[in-house]
Amino acid sequence: MSVLAGFVAALADGDLELVDLTAPLSADTPVLRLPDQFGQAHRFSLSEISRYDERGPAWYWNNIATSEHTGTHLDAPVHWVTGRTGGDVAEIPVRRLVRPAAVLDLSAEAAADPDFLLQTGHVQGWIDRHGPLPAGGWLLYRTGWDARSGDEEQFLNGGRTPGIAPECARWLAEQTPILGVGVETVGTDAGAAHGFDPPFPCHHELLGRGRYGLTQLRNLAHLPPTGSVLIVAPLPIVNGSGSPCRVLALVPR
Repeated sequence: MSVLAGFVAALADGDLELVDLTAPLSADTPVLRLPDQFGQAHRFSLSEISRYDERGPAWYWNNIATSEHTGTHLDAPVHWVTGRTGGDVAEIPVRRLVRPAAVLDLSAEAAADPDFLLQTGHVQGWIDRHGPLPAGGWLLYRTGWDARSGDEEQFLNGGRTPGIAPECARWLAEQTPILGVGVETVGTDAGAAHGFDPPFPCHHELLGRGRYGLTQLRNLAHLPPTGSVLIVAPLPIVNGSGSPCRVLALVPR
């Protein structure tokens, strides 16, 4: 049996499960809010072109409007000033869009403290239990925050959301072989990260070294610590700093 035939058979037999990690994209999708003096991301919206009427008797279609960073989305290096000479979202090599994942579950800690920060020691403890982080793969940081995603006020939580400590972000960017970091919150950085040194350390460190970010993921609770593979499908927007994307996980059962 060929590799692809075996893959299809495993899906059909249930030996491989597909888990959708993507938040539905609608006008109700939570959007990052910046202070008023800065530009703001657009909410997702549909504008009807025709719906089986005089504008188009046999077809229904819409125009869409959104920011690159609304909903489940990917941050490309060029999104941040430290990565401004890096690649845009259309330049991501396609082989990087199908990569293994490691899942760190700190949901209990985040439930106890909405300002909880991932530290290097947490990651090193995971490595001691499960082995090295996947080379060229994703580090997925589970906080349980996706349970709040149906209510924007609870999801944004007044700017109090978990994230990654500056030292840990630097260590992940400089000392580990990961492709990028994925989170369940509205952005890869903590809500309080504007006050860190450097500000927004995940963006500063990871994007500045050619890594990527994935945000507003769901269903990480269905993934094992090791063994899953992510399929990340952003739109190839030329000169784009990121893109909404569909993120699927292949999970062995």
